[in-house]
Amino acid sequence: MKRGAVCAQKEPFFKKLWKNMRSHPLLYIMILPVLAYFLVYHYYPMYGMIISLFDYVPTKGVFGSDFVGLKHFKAFLGDPYFFRTMRNTVSINLLLLLFGFPFPIIFAILLNELTGTRLRKITQTITYMPHFISAVVICGLMLDFCKTNGVITSVFCAVTGQEASNMFSHSAYFQPLYVLMCIWQEFGWDSIIYFAALTGIDQSLYEAADIDGANRFKKILHVTLPGISPTIVILLIMRIGNMMTLGWDKILLLYNPMVYEKADVISTYVYRIGLMNFEYSFAAAVGFFNSIINFVLLILANTVSRKVNETSLW
Repeated sequence: MKRGAVCAQKEPFFKKLWKNMRSHPLLYIMILPVLAYFLVYHYYPMYGMIISLFDYVPTKGVFGSDFVGLKHFKAFLGDPYFFRTMRNTVSINLLLLLFGFPFPIIFAILLNELTGTRLRKITQTITYMPHFISAVVICGLMLDFCKTNGVITSVFCAVTGQEASNMFSHSAYFQPLYVLMCIWQEFGWDSIIYFAALTGIDQSLYEAADIDGANRFKKILHVTLPGISPTIVILLIMRIGNMMTLGWDKILLLYNPMVYEKADVISTYVYRIGLMNFEYSFAAAVGFFNSIINFVLLILANTVSRKVNETSLW
């Protein structure tokens, strides 16, 4: 049969989609809430990015405001706080990537090695709990732990021999403490996906490793880690794609003028400029710039991963 005849007989995409929807209606009904969420909260707000090209005045509307092109982008690149916010954002995210990303993996693997089901369930429940505590409470606990007579301060001073003082009054301590807090709150919850990946490993591989005389460490190294490596790679790509994103709520609750040098990041900068100074266009330009960098990092990470280990998002 000729190639053209094969192409001619190929079923159109929308016709095939419609037939699939009729065959599996419940699956498409289940996806509607997720689709609506992304359309409303992720795609529709993209329309607001165009105000970065205007001197936006709420009473005039977007297209009634003066068009200024890349004026606000240039203003951000020339802003005195540009390098400080970029440096802090990148450094905190790198610390979270180096210490926060592998922690749930290690925790999931170690907990998977426990033979006692009761102890494992209790440990999982305890480590999941901080995820459900609000940011206000978590930050309040952290501030209490790090005050002059707090638990973390007392332990730190006992180890280093330094004089006790509020740790959040020293800019050098802010980033490590913030990373420590994020790991404490999320490592249990983040480990869930790795537990799910561990259950998908063929148990016969462990039996074969036992026959070969492998100890626990070698089984983790040669069976467990390769078994969950696709999951690790996919989550790593997504994490790299968010390298310039950092939640502003916790930082706003923790920082003070004494630690601005190490605590001020892009998200808090956008909050101050956009909402407190009412410079909506400038704040939109900063957010747009941030999103572009994240997009580029995601594409690069996915491309490198696809070439190195053939695992990628697309």
